[in-house]
Amino acid sequence: MSERAIWLKKVKPCFLSARAKDVIMEFLSGLFELTGFGAITWQMLVMWGVVLGMLYLAVFKQFEPLLLVPIAFGALIANLPTKGVIETPPVALHSEMDGVVTKVWVEKGQEVIEQQALFEIRAESGEAHGVISKYKGSVSEIHVSEGQRVYFGQSLIVTAQREVGGLFYYLSQGIHLEIFPPLIFLGVGALTDFGPLIANPRVLLLGAAAQFGVFATFLGAIGLGFSSKAAAAIGIIGGADGPTSIFIANKLAPELLAPIAVAAYSYMALVPLLQPPIMRALTSEKERKIRMRSLRVVSRNEKLVFSLVVTVLCVLLVPDATALIGMLMFGNFLNVCGVTERLSRAAQNEVINVITIFLGASVGISMTGQKFLQFETLKILGLGVVAFGIATAMGVLMAKLMNVFSKDKINPLIGSAGVSAVPMAARVSQVEGQRADPGNFLLMHAMGPNVAGVIGTAVVAGYFIATLGGH
Repeated sequence: MSERAIWLKKVKPCFLSARAKDVIMEFLSGLFELTGFGAITWQMLVMWGVVLGMLYLAVFKQFEPLLLVPIAFGALIANLPTKGVIETPPVALHSEMDGVVTKVWVEKGQEVIEQQALFEIRAESGEAHGVISKYKGSVSEIHVSEGQRVYFGQSLIVTAQREVGGLFYYLSQGIHLEIFPPLIFLGVGALTDFGPLIANPRVLLLGAAAQFGVFATFLGAIGLGFSSKAAAAIGIIGGADGPTSIFIANKLAPELLAPIAVAAYSYMALVPLLQPPIMRALTSEKERKIRMRSLRVVSRNEKLVFSLVVTVLCVLLVPDATALIGMLMFGNFLNVCGVTERLSRAAQNEVINVITIFLGASVGISMTGQKFLQFETLKILGLGVVAFGIATAMGVLMAKLMNVFSKDKINPLIGSAGVSAVPMAARVSQVEGQRADPGNFLLMHAMGPNVAGVIGTAVVAGYFIATLGGH
């Protein structure tokens, strides 16, 4: 027997020994635990499919890519077993009323999740209220006990996952603290020309008519079992205004923020597909060929006065719309005044671009499978279609009604631009008009109701917040 054969005979039993197998398996098991494969759930796999669908629409169909790409990528990260990305730092939960703690359902060291009931507090009126966790994490401190009297603003509990929060925890504060949507409105205002609305103020009625879709869907959502606050947030989808939808959802129904935002932005992207069938069904070929009189030139001073007057009137009528209307008109004033070109360019480019990235990604990071894959999500998506359809139809029908009493006819196609998907809805009116009459140019006429819709949706959102009470 050769020396090599003798050596193999001695070594082979060592590799085949039970202990060697145990060591190898233990090593491989430990290595596997370091990876994230074991944490993958079926919800994550389904959401990967949703993400691919959104990326397909954004990249290959070019449906609102500036919005859908950040949202989709944020959703992808949310549905991976990440670490150090969405964890929360130590967070205190405070009492929102005066009363007595009647029940305690949590103890120190316990892991809690969002929307979990922690305490029950009986208010001065005798009504019992549950205290719900707003974050997930480990309970590090409990500051109250059963039978103890508490006061408004008093700290009840501290939950923590790590000493420093994850990246997206801080980025998402732009939504929770209501910073991102108003800044988007700043950029939108700087990009918007209110001249067509000033030149033909009667089209303001078309923007107002589109809000019927919001109120109709509000009633429909209540009929489907949603609370009045959730129904208001869902109804705003009919305005086809993503930032406003996010703004009101964060105030009235933060648990529904992800599906509402996705529905709002998705239907904004699908404007060229959803609106034309409704527009053609409600108008005759003769109506679609109506040519409108050219708009007069609006002076700079008129535009400056318009920005100031609209700001004052809207804030006086609906103070809760101040953040949106104020920033919209501030951005427009920067653009129109002619002496702040650098600030206007920054609002139109750097500010709105950076905020769009962070806003989209922050919305996407909230789209975890556990939250998004619920029956309520399907209902919200369905109600969003209804809201958008009614808003489009009411704008067209309002234009037809106005033509009954007016000698200076309005092309009903521009009524569909009453939804505030600027400027896409106006472009759809232009395309449909030229399909009936290649020499008809409706774009500038459609921009009037389009920007009126922006103002109208913001005012309606402020009304809902004022009447239903935001947090």
